[in-house]
Amino acid sequence: MQSNPLSILIRNPLAGVFFALLVIFVLSSLISPYFLTSYNMSVVARGLAFVGLITIAQSMLMILGELDLSLGVIGGLCGVVAGILMKKLGIHPAAAMGLAILLGAGLGLLNGLLITLLRLHSLVLTIGTAGIFGGANLVLTRGVAITGIPVEVQFLGRGDILGVPVPFVMMLVALVIAAFVLLKTPFGRYMYAIGNNPPAARMLGIRVDRIRLVVFVAAGALAAMAGVLMVARLGTAQPSIGDTWVLAPIAAAVIGGVATTGGVGSPIGAILGAGIIGIIENIIVLFGVSPYWQGIVSGAIVVLAISFDAISRRYMRRDAA
Repeated sequence: MQSNPLSILIRNPLAGVFFALLVIFVLSSLISPYFLTSYNMSVVARGLAFVGLITIAQSMLMILGELDLSLGVIGGLCGVVAGILMKKLGIHPAAAMGLAILLGAGLGLLNGLLITLLRLHSLVLTIGTAGIFGGANLVLTRGVAITGIPVEVQFLGRGDILGVPVPFVMMLVALVIAAFVLLKTPFGRYMYAIGNNPPAARMLGIRVDRIRLVVFVAAGALAAMAGVLMVARLGTAQPSIGDTWVLAPIAAAVIGGVATTGGVGSPIGAILGAGIIGIIENIIVLFGVSPYWQGIVSGAIVVLAISFDAISRRYMRRDAA
């Protein structure tokens, strides 16, 4: 018996979140005459790029059954380090940015090693490392922004390619790579297996700890890339970069169908979820609502998304039984 379109929509989380994004997009264009302008679309896309990179990283970890609350702080610290290398040490901008991304990968590796070797819970562990990385950020900057970032670097944050913001293009490249690895390679299948049942994955011969380390390294590198691109956009290395990259990526991943318990979802759905949050926050700004409300909205979306995820999976288990 053939399934009707409505049935497909209900059963496919990716189709559902895409439909939700489409509805929100249409409603936003109807309630604000400024929403569909080329300038505003560029603003939305550019803003989505930075949170999107963190969202891709967080979604990969969540599929693995992990959660890293230090990714935003890693992005901020690596952005500051890139600024110091370029401005104070006179290192070539390309080399400085590359070293900063390597630092992010190294910090992700540190998180992964502590979790795998000491058998620590990733949520608890990364709360602690977030404090350490954030403290290091303040020690390096003393709370003062590093100015004088080379102009040629700023194209990476402010420039466009055929009318599309450069950071958004880079986020799309990262998304394609992540989605290909997860959906088309044995490594990705191993990630889903680990997220569903780590002991069973070990019994099948999957090197669980090694895969965890690789994913934490990749997540750290993506977070660092977001921080470096934000420095290029602002033209300064501000110690506050990454402060808002904690709740939104988690909410985006859950809205996009990534299970908080692991083994379910994809980075594509997570990015669609990030788009929903980005549009909602943009509408808040267009209506002149205080930006302080954005934190409340993001927190509310997190609570609703996680609650809906828990309730829906409870019903799925009941139906399966």
